[in-house]
Amino acid sequence: MTTQSFPLKLQNGHLFIEISGQTFILDTGAPSSFGTDSSVTLHEMTFDLPSSYLGLTAANLSDLVGYPVSGIFGADILNRFDVLIDCLSGRISFATEQIEFPGNTLSTDEFMGIPVIDVTIAGVPHRMFFDTGAQISYFQDDSISRFPNMGSATDFYPGFGQFETETWRVDMQVGQDAFQLRCGTLPDLLGMTLMMADAEGIIGNEILQDRKAGLFFRRNRLVLS
Repeated sequence: MTTQSFPLKLQNGHLFIEISGQTFILDTGAPSSFGTDSSVTLHEMTFDLPSSYLGLTAANLSDLVGYPVSGIFGADILNRFDVLIDCLSGRISFATEQIEFPGNTLSTDEFMGIPVIDVTIAGVPHRMFFDTGAQISYFQDDSISRFPNMGSATDFYPGFGQFETETWRVDMQVGQDAFQLRCGTLPDLLGMTLMMADAEGIIGNEILQDRKAGLFFRRNRLVLS
């Protein structure tokens, strides 16, 4: 099987990948990629890149994340491949063929190309976006205040800008694995986008730390190991 592998780094709560001299944020929550170069090539496939997404440019993004980046590597490209993320060794691999990868396997749905998974919180099932571009998770339910408070956090979303949220350490079951994830609440306008997808929150990249994961979204599958 032919795969292409690239450096992967988790820094400042974001996943960065280096491809052809460009540094991108790995973002399953962004329907569209963009970059300072007009295109990027994977497996001899060339993907055109607009210069911005919802008004967000590479320069704006670099200021927000505190690290120089060329743009966002989003769902429009990621969903074309079987992708292996290894935060332990700092590598990400892309394959055009199917990869067999054992582990905690979750079925995924999608909304505008963004993967949606089912989790359980306090015995209640919830639909959540799976967003590797999110440095913390989000839970849009009043019950979040029952969990231990973790203080405030500053985050941002394309088309909205920066915002601040209180956060809580929420116990949740993701497939076979139990996690304690730092969760905030989205501003009302952003929270409305979740309602459009019948989702109640966002699972961020915290569940990828110190593990391997298979993003097989063209097969509606997420595997955590």
